[in-house]
Amino acid sequence: MGAVNLNNIVKRFGTFTAVEQTSMQIPEGSFTTLLGPSGCGKTTTLRMIAGLLDPSEGEIVIGGKRVNDVPIHKRNLGLVFQNYALFPHKTVAENVAFGLRYRNVAKADIARRVEEALELVQLPQVAARYPKALSGGQQQRIALARAIVIEPDVLLLDEPLSALDANLREDMRVELKRIQARIGVTTVFVTHDQSEALALSDQIVVMSDGRVEQVGAPEEVYNTPASEFVAKFLGASNILDGRCLSRGPDGAELEVPVFGKVIVPAAKAPHLAGEGSAKLVVRAEKLLLRDRPPEGGAFSAPASVETVDYQGQSVRYFVRSGETQLQAINMIDERPFPVGAQVHLTLRPQDCAALPG
Repeated sequence: MGAVNLNNIVKRFGTFTAVEQTSMQIPEGSFTTLLGPSGCGKTTTLRMIAGLLDPSEGEIVIGGKRVNDVPIHKRNLGLVFQNYALFPHKTVAENVAFGLRYRNVAKADIARRVEEALELVQLPQVAARYPKALSGGQQQRIALARAIVIEPDVLLLDEPLSALDANLREDMRVELKRIQARIGVTTVFVTHDQSEALALSDQIVVMSDGRVEQVGAPEEVYNTPASEFVAKFLGASNILDGRCLSRGPDGAELEVPVFGKVIVPAAKAPHLAGEGSAKLVVRAEKLLLRDRPPEGGAFSAPASVETVDYQGQSVRYFVRSGETQLQAINMIDERPFPVGAQVHLTLRPQDCAALPG
């Protein structure tokens, strides 16, 4: 049993099904991210866990207890939303203390716990201020302090970083992970941002069209996608249609455009059963451009550079080999290859993944 278990959850709005027959287990103390594009069902799933929406079918279990009929204020959950939802007429300390007063905690304990929560988010100096006097990042931290001060069984975060600018979002990402690791609370985080999910999570649940596409650790979901959707949604990928010629204990032999026959290690082809149509997945950063062919152990193909997207320490190339266009993201020391350059694409077998066609 996890801290949160969803058993065959379905959510319908009239004739529209937002979440279809979904089951998942959220381990105790983990940071689990529900990741997917807008409309995939991730926020609906979070709101059902919170008690803001009732499931149409299925069972929600928190801490070993079925909570379908338990109202939100009796689930002992911490909630942080995209807009922070701070009370503008209350001071920071009063905002943080709100949930404790609602639970009839003694005044002396309230003061101590508010102080501890503000220390945890590194903002003890703003206790007497009002939300309008705080920056967006500070308001986000106060919303987090208000959620954790009640010592929740589960912390629910609905895209809490999306309103921040890029640099502050990265800083808050590090801070959020630090705080969660410090207090050890089971956390469910909703985002459409792949980099946030990869950086923060112990477990990622990738969702699409109301269904769970894959559940796993960040490196598992990224390096061994279970579907073409996951491969495309997480990072930049090249997906080559081909055929599986054979499948054995050591791996799968695929024949694909550009590279010909490629042997994918068995660990990178767990979803490929045997001969038939197949797809080769190559992450853009694993496809390297060289000015000469590689020396053994890698596949190579000639190509010409069509587009150069310079990004400082790295560059994204769009290249063409025969009739196929591919993208590659490479780190660079000096100048990138120019448009029109003739290059050699190199690829190691262990850097590929295979999917059924």
